Amino acid sequence: MYLSELFQKKKCVLSFEVFPPKKESNIDTIYNTLEDLQNLRPDFISVTYGAGGYAAGTNLTVDIATHMKENYGIEPLAHLTCVNSTREDVLHVLKLLKEHNICNVLALRGDRVPGSVTADFTYASELVELVSSAGGFNIAGACYPETHCESKSKIEDIKNLKIKVDSGVSHLISQLFFDNNAFFSFMEKARIAGISVPIQAGIMPVVNKNQIERIVSLCGASLPQKFVKIINRFEHNKDALRDAGIAYAVEQCVDLISNGAEGIHIYTMNNPYVARKITECIGGLIQCVNDE
Repeated sequence: MYLSELFQKKKCVLSFEVFPPKKESNIDTIYNTLEDLQNLRPDFISVTYGAGGYAAGTNLTVDIATHMKENYGIEPLAHLTCVNSTREDVLHVLKLLKEHNICNVLALRGDRVPGSVTADFTYASELVELVSSAGGFNIAGACYPETHCESKSKIEDIKNLKIKVDSGVSHLISQLFFDNNAFFSFMEKARIAGISVPIQAGIMPVVNKNQIERIVSLCGASLPQKFVKIINRFEHNKDALRDAGIAYAVEQCVDLISNGAEGIHIYTMNNPYVARKITECIGGLIQCVNDE
């Protein structure tokens, strides 16, 4: 099923993101994670792979997505990056996905690898065009509420996002953020710019201080003072910080759903416990919205 159909049927879509293990020999760990996550009945689960090269995680991504669809009936969204790839590389992966009946792709540029040479792609919009021309795929894209770190301005970022959407994207998933006002402001600008596709809010529950420091260094998300106080207060108590991170994420989700968010996408970090706690708190709200 194309994910675009979900957004036509539901006012608010709930999804998770998982990533393959670094070593293929540890593949059972992600299957155990999926076993727990499927009980939460998400609308779909996206499958990423580690940064550091295009081909490295392709087979695992396809295997996990196939396992998810065949064993649990959950629609997978396979991540597909292009920054270090040729057109032939991408077409090969698309062929693999089709062979396994995986029809939803999250088209991303991907992280630049130091010392590598960009192949046939510079922007994600170019990948979207290729996937669209291949036919048979529903294409999702990424967006950045607080502006892509390589963009010169918010205006430029929105213009580039419009190009990507016009190239064939059916819905967008946002980069993580911790200030809902940043998301609401971004949504307003996107709609004014004529970007009308559904936009899911990407939420990452923070469970340790090192995690948040690493994330912020990569994506540049701003940290509200309220959030900083939570981190500083509980950083030395693992369980307390985990619970506080879950509570903060739940508060974000409640606010987003109450203000008409079209979807919540939880970056689970392969942690079923955290995903379950959040889903237990917001599942009823999402059901209420979808029943209206």
